[in-house]
Amino acid sequence: MSSYPSSGQPPQSLQPPAQAPQTPQPRIPQPAALRQRLAELRGPAVPPRPLDARALAALAANPGCGRRALLDGAGVDKTVLAAALGSPAPFGQSQFAIVRGNSFEAKVKGDGGAELLRLVYEHLGAGAATGSGGRAEPPGADALVPDLTAAGPEGRAARTALALRDATAAGAWTLLDHPMLALEVAGSPAYLEPDAVVVRPDGRWTVVEIKSFPMIDGTADAAKVGAAARQAAVYVLALEKTAAKLTGAEVGHTVLLVCPKDFSNLPTASPVDIRRERSVTLRQLERLTRVEELAGALPEGLSFDPARSAEELTEAVSAVSAAYAPECLAACELAFHCRERARGADEVTALGRSVRGELGALTTVEAALAASLPGPEGEAVGAAGFRAAAGADPTAAALRYAARLRAEALEQAPARIRQEASACPC
Repeated sequence: MSSYPSSGQPPQSLQPPAQAPQTPQPRIPQPAALRQRLAELRGPAVPPRPLDARALAALAANPGCGRRALLDGAGVDKTVLAAALGSPAPFGQSQFAIVRGNSFEAKVKGDGGAELLRLVYEHLGAGAATGSGGRAEPPGADALVPDLTAAGPEGRAARTALALRDATAAGAWTLLDHPMLALEVAGSPAYLEPDAVVVRPDGRWTVVEIKSFPMIDGTADAAKVGAAARQAAVYVLALEKTAAKLTGAEVGHTVLLVCPKDFSNLPTASPVDIRRERSVTLRQLERLTRVEELAGALPEGLSFDPARSAEELTEAVSAVSAAYAPECLAACELAFHCRERARGADEVTALGRSVRGELGALTTVEAALAASLPGPEGEAVGAAGFRAAAGADPTAAALRYAARLRAEALEQAPARIRQEASACPC
């Protein structure tokens, strides 16, 4: 006789069902623990290197590089790290350019910033309105220049926020000389220091970029202007965070670029619309992986302390994923180290982003060259064969077709050269 009840099925096993193994998630450090972890990554005795707008613009241009995001978020000095790795960065601003830039900036801001305010009014503020709706008067001797001194970057950022609030409420021309702005980047605060911010009587805030490269006949070098625009876009994003908390404040998306006029040391200015640069920078910064996620995925004991050996530093840097591109050579101190590693691993990223995008799943040069070889039967891929094979593997089909065209061109080159030589009258 069965021991089971007549109306039911045999009792189920009391053991819990087997569960599929779960992938371990990276540890997400808490704020205090994150600061301690970043200090360990940087080195116990190494002070943090603050981020500037130039570094943020370069970081936003390559949002897929977790290596730069982590190193910049941890405050690692990449110049010192690159030298310790044996791949020093041979670029940087010359001392002559720094001294010349400081001298020109002091001239522009002299006499209480009268010349700078005049340029802002001439190019951007002539149509500004006052709080009562009338037309704003040109800035005069009563323009405000608040004191922004405070202890530490946090204190200076708080003092700048108070000065911006008071200047907006006052409805008068106000010049903020080297204010300190705060912007969260990849989950870590970054403190930025623009050359100047001008508050107009209508409550609009204008970023002023002072550069030492000349503006000849009203036109400056396009590449340098573009770099200045990307740098100013970072300042605008930081100002918008503060303006969102105030009533009547508005951040202008047209910045003023001040440069020496022609070959003199006299200042001239030109407005620069940075709406496109602001949109691109905002989108790229939002794509950055948060620093705590990158730090939580690293093994314990890993450090970028320059006092460690080159082998240990190489292993530590290799533990963080990078997205090298030739454009990094002009913006990142670790570019030469990353290029060497990319070439050693035969990665197609060393050939440029456009090539990497065209090759799709082919991530190495060897794989791309192998895909360009004829099929298993040894047939060449012609135009008809290219269209037939493109459905299965369009990248490989395009490579084989390009290889065939190159081989034909090389075969016909000697005959073409002989024909041209025989036709030469000399």
